[in-house]
Amino acid sequence: MEREGVERLLDEAGADSRRYRHALALLCEGRWRTLAELVRDSATSRRGIEALLRELPRLERSGERYRLPLEHAGDYQDLLALAPPPADPVAHLLPHYHHVLARLEELIAGAPRGRHALDHVAATPETVLRRALLLGARFWLPGAKLLCVGDHDLTSLAVKLVYPAAEVTVADIDERILAYIDEQDLGVRTRWADLRLGLPPSARGHDLAITDPPYTPEGVGLFVARALEGLKDEGRVLLAYGAGERTPMLALKVQNALSALNLLNEAIYPDFNRYLGAEAIGSAADLYILRPTTKTAPAVAARLDRVATAIYTQGPQSVESAPEQAHDLGDFAPDLLVGEWPKALGLPRVKLSTWLAKPYAAAVERVAVAVPAGLEGALPRLLLATKARHVRAFLAAPLAARPHELSVVYELSADGTVLDAVRLPPPAGPAARALRGILDNAHAKLANTWREALITARGGALTKNEARALIRAAAPWSEGITPLEAPLHHLRALPGAVAATLAGSDGLDDPGLHDAREGVQGHL
Repeated sequence: MEREGVERLLDEAGADSRRYRHALALLCEGRWRTLAELVRDSATSRRGIEALLRELPRLERSGERYRLPLEHAGDYQDLLALAPPPADPVAHLLPHYHHVLARLEELIAGAPRGRHALDHVAATPETVLRRALLLGARFWLPGAKLLCVGDHDLTSLAVKLVYPAAEVTVADIDERILAYIDEQDLGVRTRWADLRLGLPPSARGHDLAITDPPYTPEGVGLFVARALEGLKDEGRVLLAYGAGERTPMLALKVQNALSALNLLNEAIYPDFNRYLGAEAIGSAADLYILRPTTKTAPAVAARLDRVATAIYTQGPQSVESAPEQAHDLGDFAPDLLVGEWPKALGLPRVKLSTWLAKPYAAAVERVAVAVPAGLEGALPRLLLATKARHVRAFLAAPLAARPHELSVVYELSADGTVLDAVRLPPPAGPAARALRGILDNAHAKLANTWREALITARGGALTKNEARALIRAAAPWSEGITPLEAPLHHLRALPGAVAATLAGSDGLDDPGLHDAREGVQGHL
């Protein structure tokens, strides 16, 4: 029997050989399986599966598909893992949710493609459904508030499909994902957030949080810290994290990052999450349930005081990326520097996160902003965060498109990696003035600024409640959100929504507002 190589591989793996035995059992079923399926179904790394395949002399191959002929499967029966993998805590619930699974398959198939620079790998539709079912089995979800800290996998939609009464908020850096979630009209609140720069103020006070972060110690530590920042005192964080069976030291570094946050591991479900990719870690990840302790809050504060921008495994913000070179101010003489600048310049400096968190105390005319590679998505917010007359943004690479959502605020011009934003004079029409007032007060609640502008534009003829009702009808997404945390698709819709609330006055014929709408729509 030609199986010495298989036996040697299993002996070397010892007690951890179950994953190889499971993969061998799949091959012995006699049907064709792709390499990706063998990786995902056995939760074994691609390298591990390839090592097993090399030791099977009777293996049949067709492209990327493999099987052992049934007449040879009996040669390995005594080596197979006859018992199933660790128990799935919600497997018994899945048969009752076929309709939800079918809907999730459609939603995930239609979602924007993942971005490698953000370490996106899609979870399977069944995994996303099982996350929702586990949340509901472990906690009482009707009326509960759930925060999804990043949601490329669309866990938010799964939860709303299974538990419509749950209040779900997504904080994500990917504008495409936020727009796609809103398009489904399932009642999920969306917030733009680059977690390296902060958690949106409206994304706090949740009962539960779930995150599937970049699988670096820096990424896991940051995302979990932000998830904890978004919780009430007695909340829980559900974390998806996995490492290949050959890289225990990487897993140890990640667990040390979690330990530094003084968290209690209430449960760990092995290989709970399965992915359409991530073959280096067996297309699988464990699911952790983490509970904060009385020592967690100060540990989170300390962790967030030392946030690094390099948190990903690849792309311009990978943990192994080279430090960026300092920008040359040239003939630009700023009053204030925002971001990372040499101390030798001798000018006042503000961190990017502080710039977005609160208005700068002193009035400034000219501001220089250093925007690191990988943080270009924050540019519209960095420009909105000030009332300075002239902002010059220094970028790592030329912009693919200028932030035309700000056309009512700035005249924009670009020269290579330098973008100049010169503040426009106040517009003449009442609706354009209202829009400009909203964007000029970007740290304030959008609906509140809009309400006061609307009352002023109507000459005091509206009560506050009447103004609020008009705003809710035109932009139900606007409640409790600031312009800085609003996804760009909402900012693009803002000129039309402002016009709708001013219907009946001269708002719809406001040339300034018309120009703003044309400026945005012409670049969608």
